[in-house]
Order: sequence, then C-alpha cells, then structure tokens
Amino acid sequence: MSMQGMKATALAGAVAVGTFALSALDVTATTGYRFRVVASGLARPVGIAVGGWKTIYFTEIPTPGVSGGANGVSSLDLDSGAITVLHRGEPEPVNLALSRDDEVYWTCKSAGVILKMTEDGDTVPVLTDLNQPSGISIGKHDAVYFTEVPSPGVAGANNGVKVFDEGMVKMVSGGEPEPTDVVVNRQGDLYWTCKSAGVILTRQKGRISVLVDGLDQPVGIALDKQGRHLYFTEVPTPGVPGTKGGRNRVSVLDLRSGEIERIHEGDPEPTDVAVAPNGNVYWTCTVAGVIVEASPTWQRRRG
Repeated sequence: MSMQGMKATALAGAVAVGTFALSALDVTATTGYRFRVVASGLARPVGIAVGGWKTIYFTEIPTPGVSGGANGVSSLDLDSGAITVLHRGEPEPVNLALSRDDEVYWTCKSAGVILKMTEDGDTVPVLTDLNQPSGISIGKHDAVYFTEVPSPGVAGANNGVKVFDEGMVKMVSGGEPEPTDVVVNRQGDLYWTCKSAGVILTRQKGRISVLVDGLDQPVGIALDKQGRHLYFTEVPTPGVPGTKGGRNRVSVLDLRSGEIERIHEGDPEPTDVAVAPNGNVYWTCTVAGVIVEASPTWQRRRG
C-alpha cells in the first residue's frame, strides 16, 4: 500500500545551523519543539537508542573497519551529562537496540556480527558470520530483527531483513537495494528504511508493502512507545548543513492519519533517531559529533 500522496507538513522550516556546530538550535515559534545539544565532542556518533527517558545509548565510529581502536558503545546520563564507555574495540559498531530489559545489542558491520552486553557488563556474540549487518531491533522474547546490506544500492542482490528467533535465522524480506535500519513494534509489525530506493517498507500480518515513498535517502528509524508514531531521518547531503544547501531532516509519521511532520531540517548529518517515553526525540549528528534533543513544547515536563 503506497502512501505517495501523504501530506508533509514542514513545521520546522529552515533552522539555522552553524557549520558542523549546531550552535543555533534555538526554539522557534513554528516548530512545536525545543532543541538542545545534549552531548558534544563525540567521535562520529552513529547509532542511538533510549533506555527509559534518562539514558541514551550510542555508538561512535571514528575509524570504521579498524579493530582495537576508538570505535565503541557508550551511554549518556541525561541528568548529569556523564558519558560512560560500555565497550570499545569493535571495527564498526553501527546501530544498536535495547531489549525490554534494557539489554544492549548492536551490529558490527564489517566484522559481520551482532553483539550483546550482559547484565554483568560482559560482551558476548549473538550471531556471527553475517553479511554486513546494519539495522537492528529487538522484539518479543528477545527476537533479534536485523538487516544485511552487502550490496548497497543493488536491487535483487543479497541485501535483506532477517530475524533470529528460537535459535534460527529466518529471512523476512529480500531483494531491496538498501534496507538500512529496522524497527519492530509490540505486535511484531516491522518497519524499515530502504535508503537508495527512498522508501519505508512495512511487514504487517505477513504482508510486505511500501508505507512511504518519495523520500530522500532515508536512514534511521524509530517508533514511540505506543507504536503510533514512526520517526525517521533523511540524509541526501551528508556533511552539508542547511546554511550551505543541505537538505537533511528529521521527521515523524503519524501511523493513524498518514501525515508527516517535519521536526527539524538543516542538521549536517542526522544519521539515527530514537524517541523516549516522554516524547523527546534524539538523533546523532555524525559529522558534527553531537547528539541533539528535540523536546515537544506541548508535553508536560517530568522530573
């Protein structure tokens, strides 16, 4: 089912962003969100996930493909601003996801593995011998949904969406040119971005269809706690801020009405996105080395 005709309400407009600095993320009367940088000075942050609404988990990949270096997985305490390194040394920890018990899983793309951090703080392999794993999401009973993109941009190749459940890996969908990131809701419905095709796909009740098309290089994807709003990023001009003609943006799709609202545009590289239970939206800006928070102005602040 195509939703080509969906109305995109560009409420954010063009928010001024300094070159790779995001120093001008100020509230504007038309956005419906307040913006602030919650972490800076990071080394090319990529994946992001939210545990509760006070802890953010993220990956950094300053040296993709290099083992034993500075690539790693960390957590950010939003109250104190403290960053804790959870693991370091993988060659390419791309995307991460949390189980219902807040266990941290992540894909290591060039190593072809999915790793998990146990309650004791040990890092253990969940799956090995994968083919360029990228996106990841954890479903019921810790079923691991993930994408593999060995041939980005090539339709009909070995790219696909898979699930690891009950000790077996099963194909969910294959043949898309670039299934980049994936998310699953409580009912087992899947949503994933296909970057080069410019679409978001979904699998519901076993049927795969196009949910949104006509997008501009969609990358990150996330669902709110209720499963009613789908957040995603588009990165057609990586590294280019809006002040220099960049067209990157962060948006949200209301799955009930089909309307898309633009949360923000002008960020030089909003790679991945996550949403907290209180409605705050977070994304990594890889080239700027920051994590940005978009806080809805309509929400009642807690704490």
